[in-house]
Amino acid sequence: MMNIDQILKQAEAQKLQTQKFFDKLKKEKPSDLDQQFHQLHDKVFQKINCLDCANCCKTTGPLFTKRDIKVISKYLKLSETDFIAKYLRVDEDNDYVLQQVPCVFLAADNTCSIYAYRPNACREYPHTNQAKMHTILNETEKNVLICPAVYEITYRLRNKMK
Repeated sequence: MMNIDQILKQAEAQKLQTQKFFDKLKKEKPSDLDQQFHQLHDKVFQKINCLDCANCCKTTGPLFTKRDIKVISKYLKLSETDFIAKYLRVDEDNDYVLQQVPCVFLAADNTCSIYAYRPNACREYPHTNQAKMHTILNETEKNVLICPAVYEITYRLRNKMK
């Protein structure tokens, strides 16, 4: 079992190195970047179980699209207006986000009570297997401090590119 606190401390301690590395990544050929991230994503997630951590659910919140709101409110048997009033707020970018973190749908055992209906942002997190990684490098750099898997992917990629 991984020591999540230790990994997150390492990520914080290496913040400057990570920033410099991501500056370097921004100069890489986009298709090469996708291939490298996707390959490491698959390897890392063979060893990391998100239920051991759930730090993303404990420290950040996803964006909720109109579709997410429709699907989740239907599942919870709430009107969309009631769902928004009970759980969401509009952030500085005019997006719907959770009123608070940790996520209200996160159970004590790190499972999600709306898992089958969770927002698309949660489904795709930590986004390290998505196409056009070069377009989300700033977000990925931030996720190094949140997600042990992103830290591990970045750490391996940095060592591979030395």
